[in-house]
Amino acid sequence: MTNETATAASENPVQRLFEPARLGSLDLPNRLVMPPMSRNRAAAGGVPTPLMAEYYAQRASAGLIVAEASSPSQVGYTYPDIPGLFTESQVDGWRTVTDAVHSAGGRIFLQVEHGGRIGHPDTSGLVPLAPSAIRLPGYIHTPNGHGTPPVPREMTTADLQDTREDFIAAARNAVRAGADGVEVHAANGYLLNQFLATSTNHRTDEYGGSVAGRIKFVVEVVRAVAAEVGPERTGLRISPGNPHNGIEVDEADELFPALLDALAPLGLAYLHLAYASPTPLFAELRRRWDGVLIANPSNPEAPEADPIPADGGVAAAARILDAGADLVAIGRPFIANPDLPERLRTGAPLNPLRTDLPLYGGGAAGYTDYPVIGASDTQPVPA
Repeated sequence: MTNETATAASENPVQRLFEPARLGSLDLPNRLVMPPMSRNRAAAGGVPTPLMAEYYAQRASAGLIVAEASSPSQVGYTYPDIPGLFTESQVDGWRTVTDAVHSAGGRIFLQVEHGGRIGHPDTSGLVPLAPSAIRLPGYIHTPNGHGTPPVPREMTTADLQDTREDFIAAARNAVRAGADGVEVHAANGYLLNQFLATSTNHRTDEYGGSVAGRIKFVVEVVRAVAAEVGPERTGLRISPGNPHNGIEVDEADELFPALLDALAPLGLAYLHLAYASPTPLFAELRRRWDGVLIANPSNPEAPEADPIPADGGVAAAARILDAGADLVAIGRPFIANPDLPERLRTGAPLNPLRTDLPLYGGGAAGYTDYPVIGASDTQPVPA
């Protein structure tokens, strides 16, 4: 890229989003990532469906798709109708999805998420596991409606070993299913994030207490997954500062840099920061991470009534690119706009999110029936 082109790109945030990028062995046509967003439309047994394949293929123009959270085990299930990655039927279902995305010219990673204490016997048939026997505050969604979260069972040494093996097997299954890679989910209050947090990890063994103890299990899991499928096919998602699901992390300014220092030598495909904003901690993590950094930015332009900003997320994307991100994950605009990259590139109108339909569960309505350019009657993206 010439100096003139670079200057023009820095002044035009939309143009910057459409610069090509490299991620592991993949060439990305743009810097827009569709992040993992659970939609709860898997079939019985956590099997991905042809409808899910259609949904993801519609959005294959993203530089990268990171598919919704998939459980590595029965006990790892979070909510009803979440897909899994631990049975042959699930692998076959995901293969239908990845084939559809690749046929449409896209690239797709599958996210592996163990819920930890975010689970319920009505969903999984099992008492959930967690670093410590500390109940999730509030309620949890179950097949029977809102339920009281159970007190999880504190994980034993054997449970830790079994869970590591579950992550390894799920990553292997993702690659067998045709995925370009896997994202290990250590964000937003789920199991691996629970090990990092002082509010959920009260262990007194080598996996608790100090910063080194609290990052230990996450490091072990990520190293094991990278060893199984290759670091160039392994990403990690974290969410510093996000209190969702009762998460409080003491010494965050020390813990997250220590986590990155332990993992940076592996040469992972990427680090994915959820709820990112240009804070001093973001700058420090960027400094310590030599590889690709995906940022899912906090977006103050998104109104509560319709969490799609008028510009489709371009302003937030520009801020986080300026702060050092390489790729930008834009979430809900992709739900309502399967052709979001083309709409942003051309300034075409955006579809609003259909708040009259549920985001979670259901069929094609509000899922695969959002129109593409030329079939919508919405307001244009501001210049």
